[in-house]
Amino acid sequence: MRSDVQIQSDLMAELKWEPSLDEDAIQVFVKDGVVTLSGQVPSYIQKWIAERTALGVFGVKALTVQLTVNLPQSSVRSDADIARLAQSVLSWNSLVPDERLKIMVENGWITISGEVQWDFEKRAAVKALSSLFGVTGLTDLIHLTRKPRSPLALKTDIEAALRRSGGDMHPHIDVIQEGDCITLSGTVHNDFERSMAKRIAWRAPGVQTVVDHLQIG
Repeated sequence: MRSDVQIQSDLMAELKWEPSLDEDAIQVFVKDGVVTLSGQVPSYIQKWIAERTALGVFGVKALTVQLTVNLPQSSVRSDADIARLAQSVLSWNSLVPDERLKIMVENGWITISGEVQWDFEKRAAVKALSSLFGVTGLTDLIHLTRKPRSPLALKTDIEAALRRSGGDMHPHIDVIQEGDCITLSGTVHNDFERSMAKRIAWRAPGVQTVVDHLQIG
């Protein structure tokens, strides 16, 4: 098990390594493997990148985010401008069925809702909006509607996809299904395998939730 000091040191190094972040603006506190990020960043996308960077560090068990977005004056936009730009960006993204989605903006905070069939459509929409000028936060209320052929097929398809991924990852991962929720447990070698397993689970039609109980070891 890695110590809190080791996790903190690695995370601070990763934040410094990420060129889009000002590591001096972000404070890192670690206790029992739980990371807290605090400070101020000048855009929502930098907050998003800092969160993903923290989750990718070996040994991190959970993440608490106390980062605030403090927009420079040059980045401030009205809610109406943000809403118009958000709708335009979605309509120009070939991966996003924008006609099924709705945008609400309040004080720079975007709430996106609606229904799509696949998780990649949902992720594409969220990613497209995260880097817009003036955005201070984003709430994702998009619902997935595509249903699996059968409950058994959902679990079987995910297990088959894990086998196709190669290596020896799949024998060490257990796939547990409860309705449209998939829980992944077991062990993987590194965070790359962990992320790959979760992406594979999300690709299965009908999955609404993926619970990650995977351990790195």
